[in-house]
Amino acid sequence: MGTSERLANRVAVVTGGSRGIGAAVAAALFAHGSRVVICGRSPEALARASEQARAAAPRTESPGEIDTVQTDVRDAGQAQQVIERAEQRFGGLDILVNNAGIGRFGEDLAAQSLDDWRAVVDTNLNGVFHCCRAAVPALRRRGGGWIINVSSLAGSHPFAGAAAYCASKAAVNALSTALMQEVRHEGIRVSCVAPGSVDTRFGGGPTADAGWKLAAGDVARTVIDLLRHDARSLPSYVEIRPARPRRK
Repeated sequence: MGTSERLANRVAVVTGGSRGIGAAVAAALFAHGSRVVICGRSPEALARASEQARAAAPRTESPGEIDTVQTDVRDAGQAQQVIERAEQRFGGLDILVNNAGIGRFGEDLAAQSLDDWRAVVDTNLNGVFHCCRAAVPALRRRGGGWIINVSSLAGSHPFAGAAAYCASKAAVNALSTALMQEVRHEGIRVSCVAPGSVDTRFGGGPTADAGWKLAAGDVARTVIDLLRHDARSLPSYVEIRPARPRRK
């Protein structure tokens, strides 16, 4: 069975789907025939992501459908609502890609504000928890499916000036492994994808010398490859990093 056949008519929710990795994942799923709900906090960014996905879909493929929902995954009620939206609009849920995340970089832990700490942890960790908690019953009703959590190499290779970000991603790794063991016998596969440096302007820094970094599409390709695996196979943790990183 080809990729498009395997993903055709599958219903997916992609959080943080309005830009960067999330937009690339949503576009790839759409191009392979999935019905995709993308959520994010900016209506304008969501509209652009939807338009770009439609424009990029190969004319030889049978693209799926796209729905957009303004959502703040830090709020458990809103996370629940986006899963319900997928079920109401498209009849169920097969795939959840937790990509929503933020970073605060460059400050030592002792100088970091409580607001910045809470924003990072609430989005990167609590948001994943809220969405997984809402999605598992929907996936059970479907008889199985996938949860793919986008983590980071920072979760296993922490660095100075990013304590909140590194801690949140390490926690996502642990949450993913625990959840995988809880639901694997129900046909729900949980995997964690941990990219290295990706050229998405995520950190807010300059991108002029970013040619060595991964592209968002590289991570999207990894997600699609995971979804192609047969039911007997569960790649539960996947690292992807630049092949030739900048020398320090």
